[in-house]
Amino acid sequence: MAEKKKMSLGLKVIIGLILGLIVGYVSQSLGLKLEILGKAFIRMIQMVIVPLVFPLIVLGVAGMHDTKKLGRVAVKTLVYFEVVTTIIIVIGVLVAKITNVGAGFGHMAADTAGLDKLQKGIDMQNFLLEIIPKNIIQSMADGKLLPVIFFGIFVGLALVAIGEKGKPVIHLFESWTQAMFKVIGYAVSFAPIGVFGFVAFSVAKYGVKSLMALGQFVLVAYLSFLVVALVLMPIIALIFKVPYRSLMKNTWDLILLSFTTRSSEVALPLLVDRLEKFGANRSITSFVLPTGYSFNLDGASIYASVAVIFISHAFNVPLSNAQIFTIIFMLMVMTKGLAGVPSAVLVVLLATATEMGLPPEGVALLMAVDFFVDMGRTALNVIGNSLATVVIANWEGEFKHNANMTVEKASVAS
Repeated sequence: MAEKKKMSLGLKVIIGLILGLIVGYVSQSLGLKLEILGKAFIRMIQMVIVPLVFPLIVLGVAGMHDTKKLGRVAVKTLVYFEVVTTIIIVIGVLVAKITNVGAGFGHMAADTAGLDKLQKGIDMQNFLLEIIPKNIIQSMADGKLLPVIFFGIFVGLALVAIGEKGKPVIHLFESWTQAMFKVIGYAVSFAPIGVFGFVAFSVAKYGVKSLMALGQFVLVAYLSFLVVALVLMPIIALIFKVPYRSLMKNTWDLILLSFTTRSSEVALPLLVDRLEKFGANRSITSFVLPTGYSFNLDGASIYASVAVIFISHAFNVPLSNAQIFTIIFMLMVMTKGLAGVPSAVLVVLLATATEMGLPPEGVALLMAVDFFVDMGRTALNVIGNSLATVVIANWEGEFKHNANMTVEKASVAS
């Protein structure tokens, strides 16, 4: 009876969100002071990311037992990421063109000072070299996932190569990951308070005026997110025979957590455990999910495509069909590995807009409402990577759906 009365994590987060909205709206001074609660919660999660991802990658590779399986899973994963994100970019362009978002906008003055802080482009050669860590300890300290994943793959391959001698290390990492999941459980119990502080601060600082000024773009962006989440992804799930509704039902609280905190990292540690309990094999989950966090940013992909078309309409700069195809190709390439680039989506957006002859003022304009759009963008990234992980697991024949799983049973916090 006591277990049945226990409030779920998702409900606690919703309560924290509502209270944060009320406090931030009623008292601006108090709301601004509550930022520390949100930052504290984010840091509690961030401190576990690298200590968990590294051993998971190692165990994921070592658990495949042979390099052929690793190569097969890696190819399937990257092909899936590329095909799906490309389709998503096309959807973003189509939604933006059909809704004519930004047309007749009569653009307001935009402060471009913030753009000077962004990188003006992405050096692909340097980006690829940065994946190979010069100092893996430094990369871990900086929280750079791509070098950690790269190093973890080689450690996993080495453990497979040395056979029995590698078993003690594998057992150590298995025990370590269990300890990290326990630490996450402690941190997540603070989630409702963190969300309360984060939302109260955001409402107090930004208010609702900036949202109203660019409401059209925000609405079309969220329409695009919904098209992907409620139309495209269910179709993909149907093709690969993945129970999409059940997947959403059992991860909705983590999606909500990412939405309110604007951080997909918050969900990563819990999501690894949640998807394994959902039925995906750990060797697949441990490899695909962390990789997806760098190469499969569905929310960022569709946001960038909608934003570019919005800027062209708002500043009355018509784009030819050839230019639109160029935009699709550029975003298809540049949205990969965003996790390793400062200012992520804005960098890609600025580079694409500049290449197409669009004014940088448009990017500055969208920065005013980036806070609001980033919430949906982040949530869609989490949904996309959850689906991708289960798809690859099922594709490999290593997914056994746990139909009896519930959020309450799966939640580490419970």
